[in-house]
Amino acid sequence: MLLAQITDLHVGVPGSNVDIQCRTTVQLARAVQHLCRMDPLPDVVLCTGDLVDEGSPEEYAVLVPMLAALPMPCYLVPGNHDHRENLRKAFVSHSYLPRDGFLHYAVDLGPLRLIALDTHVPGAPGGQLCPERLAWLDARLSEAPDRPTVLMMHHPPFRTGIERMDEMGLEGSEGMAEVVRRHPQVERILCGHLHRPIVKRFGNTVASTCPSTAHQVVLDLRREGRLAIVDEPPACQLHLWNEGLGLVSHTSYITGEPARR
Repeated sequence: MLLAQITDLHVGVPGSNVDIQCRTTVQLARAVQHLCRMDPLPDVVLCTGDLVDEGSPEEYAVLVPMLAALPMPCYLVPGNHDHRENLRKAFVSHSYLPRDGFLHYAVDLGPLRLIALDTHVPGAPGGQLCPERLAWLDARLSEAPDRPTVLMMHHPPFRTGIERMDEMGLEGSEGMAEVVRRHPQVERILCGHLHRPIVKRFGNTVASTCPSTAHQVVLDLRREGRLAIVDEPPACQLHLWNEGLGLVSHTSYITGEPARR
């Protein structure tokens, strides 16, 4: 089972600042081509939030056909730049998305179970896992205690040392750690938001973040560090599940060139 993860697409409408300065739509098109050229093809694509830049219906109208070009199923969660209701309306054909309330869900992916968590807080850059969301997670994990499970969400449940990004972190991470400790079938927690690849042990499992398909955040670990965009290559991640190996993750840089055989 091969899971591809893309995150922080930040798609904008033509002529917007993010479209001009970061070329996010062009970069996503390259990412889609990159995934479609892979051999073997990923079985599914996981999109861990900030799908668009301002959450507008017009941005989602740009995004929908771009993701529809993927030949494999695509699973979405919102990030802080998204708009929950506009996302839901734009992707009405994605039947796994609930018709109201939080945009979280559980689906079976062959040998794995996927649980997607909605950490979005309208109007806020940080995220939240409130008691209601944590109770939902605990209930879903209790349904299949023997099934290897991957969690996906936008905001990582740990501090990274990039202080300006940690200020926009996740409220409720301690409660999440308690839930995850009770459920050893959780193989990994896949996140976005940081625009960098970062890994940390969390709640008796491993949590990680994925680079953006567009722009990356500068690696500045000073206490009063700056928040800036750095000219590093866009990337995605590939998470390979094998019964004997468990879940092994790779970062794949998006060069725009055909994959060499």
